[in-house]
Amino acid sequence: MKAFRILLADDHPIFRMGVCSLIRSHQEWEICGEAADGREAVTKCAQLRPDIVILEICLPKLNGVDAARHILKRNPKQKILVLTNVESEQVVRDCLQAGVRGWVYKSDRADELKAAIVEMQLGNSTFSSRISNLILAGYQNSHGTQPELGIPARLSPRERQVVQLVSEGKTSKEIAMLLGVGVKTAETHRSNVMIKLNLHSAVDLVMYAIRNGIVQVQPSAIELVSSEQAGPEMAFQAHN
Repeated sequence: MKAFRILLADDHPIFRMGVCSLIRSHQEWEICGEAADGREAVTKCAQLRPDIVILEICLPKLNGVDAARHILKRNPKQKILVLTNVESEQVVRDCLQAGVRGWVYKSDRADELKAAIVEMQLGNSTFSSRISNLILAGYQNSHGTQPELGIPARLSPRERQVVQLVSEGKTSKEIAMLLGVGVKTAETHRSNVMIKLNLHSAVDLVMYAIRNGIVQVQPSAIELVSSEQAGPEMAFQAHN
């Protein structure tokens, strides 16, 4: 089986060592490269063409948000998982706008990082549970009211599927293939959803999906790391 190739971009060598050790403990994953700054991440991503980039936000020379923009401009389908301690709704929004569809905090459990990689390997979006709280807080502060936490009754099962697929970064053509409809029909579904929910951009739709639990949000504990992997896990957590 072909290994799932990962490029790790972080400016702390000891932290990179711990994450690399954790990733190499999974027999189907490999580290194809490392980068210590944003510009190097962009260059190595173009050279190595990894399956996923694990990206810190606070990088020298070029910050993670701009690095993600450069990477995704060149290859819109590139999977990027943010791994950071930055807690800012605006940064989250900027990353989602750029096309990032995964976010884990360095203070999260090591098995949550592994679970996030698995989800992205499957083509899903995945966000730390703390992202939901951050977005909810930002929403409440900007609107002054409680957001609607349940899925509105007016959203049909098909439209809910469309919300999920758009949030996972799927194009209209990909959505059409997955739903077994024409591209124009998929675009109509997407347009109807935006109108019904009074949303104005794809990033607003992703924020809605996170608030309402439509896209994957990591639980507080996922039993993926066995006892014999305690060494890599401890190396990962030692940085936090």
